[in-house]
Amino acid sequence: METHVQGSSHISITAILERFRPLPEASDISAKEIALAISHIFTNQLSEVQTALLLNSLHYTGLDRRADVIGRCAQAMRDAAVPVDKRALREVAKGRARKEGSYKGGLCDLVGTGGDSHSTFNVSTTASIIASALLRVSKHGNRASTSKSGSADLLSAIKPIPPKLDAINPESILNVYKHSNYCFLPAPMFHTGMIHAAAVRKAMGCRTIFNLLGPLANPIESEIEARVIGVARRDLGPVFADVLVMNGAKKGMVVCGEEDLDEISCAGRTFCWRLKERPNPHFRGPRNEEDEDYTTSDDDAPPRTITDIEHFVVSPSDFGLPTHPLASASPGKRPAENAAILAELLENRRPKDDSILNFVLMNTAALFVVAGICDADSSSMGDGDNGEVDKEVGPGGGRWKEGVRRAKWAVESGESWKSLDAFIKVSNSLDAV
Repeated sequence: METHVQGSSHISITAILERFRPLPEASDISAKEIALAISHIFTNQLSEVQTALLLNSLHYTGLDRRADVIGRCAQAMRDAAVPVDKRALREVAKGRARKEGSYKGGLCDLVGTGGDSHSTFNVSTTASIIASALLRVSKHGNRASTSKSGSADLLSAIKPIPPKLDAINPESILNVYKHSNYCFLPAPMFHTGMIHAAAVRKAMGCRTIFNLLGPLANPIESEIEARVIGVARRDLGPVFADVLVMNGAKKGMVVCGEEDLDEISCAGRTFCWRLKERPNPHFRGPRNEEDEDYTTSDDDAPPRTITDIEHFVVSPSDFGLPTHPLASASPGKRPAENAAILAELLENRRPKDDSILNFVLMNTAALFVVAGICDADSSSMGDGDNGEVDKEVGPGGGRWKEGVRRAKWAVESGESWKSLDAFIKVSNSLDAV
């Protein structure tokens, strides 16, 4: 498939590029071959011309929207990332794990693909901060690509002292998690090989497979217990859900607002694809679910559980919240303006019926539900929690209103602000790279 170019450090992938044309023959190109070709970008082994041709061919054949291709390429991207000491990370995690309901105390992520053309407020980033009052969060993100304010832009604009994002790296995150439930993982600090695609992507000026890989490329993917991923096109929902199952995820949900929005919409319906884990009747090991350390040398042995995908629709009313026109809840402002709104939200200074507040509460609630913390039949979050669990079950079997109750507590108690403040303080105590 590939040959070395004489007198150059580059590899030629002309053989695979030729198979994209004519279009009907593209179907015989395997996901494994495509992922291998993509992996050469991270090691700077492809010329800019061949990189552009590969990305363009994937886009116009539609292969970059196929689950097996996205899954394999995301794995290649994670494999090329700067490694993190996962064992040490697990040891640190044990000291801060707060298990509740079916949530086991693992890391969680809330992220969107972007590219929905709505230029919304930084909903997923804000929701991830609020969620960190009760969950351990690993928010993977970057600066803006298609919007006015990316997650890293927002955090860098926080006043008076922002977190020192250039100090967050594969070694320092261990120290961060010793002091904070929240950690933002800046993509450039972990996916250093992506620099070799930057010039080509900018020159192409169109979306490529890399716009889809970001939400699936968390560098500590193996440690993620639960995640919510927003996609900007409804047809990508089942594709991303399939990718999560292929990657071995047990808890996850993919969402797409009816407006082709990569968040849960405050304006109307949101299409959801949720991973549901159930016992495997063919499992031959111990039935005690607490025995998480059980392993077998038999690669073909049936797994303990099977993961299904359930499709359903949610609306703001399922969360006990009113609808708001999207325009009123998505100002799409510059980072400094959005950071000011973030501060108002976390300091509980927005009106109770504020559209942006409700927008964020719904998306926070979704992560709480998916993580399993809302499965608990009792509640003792802290001061201000009356302990009255809302056990109403909504679409997809989720306690969406309980998720909102917990999200409101996280804001009103000040615990979300404390979590962000802890991250800011520990990051500023680190040495920047």
